[in-house]
Amino acid sequence: MPLFEYACKTCDHQFEVLVRGSEQPACPACAGHDLQKRLSVFAAQTKSAAPRMSAPGPCGSCGDPRGPGACSMN
Repeated sequence: MPLFEYACKTCDHQFEVLVRGSEQPACPACAGHDLQKRLSVFAAQTKSAAPRMSAPGPCGSCGDPRGPGACSMN
């Protein structure tokens, strides 16, 4: 059961839905069926050879996942 992202052309609502078999999804906001399938972030490919940057580690004082200096405990 793949998860697809859609944008409703009627009300411009963006949503994700699990699609089973040949089901035709409907917009949860307006129940419209005029949908545009969106490119998922995970499906995008890049040909860039730029080095990948890693996310900062957790704060050493409190473990805040935003990284060092993100919390008020310094």
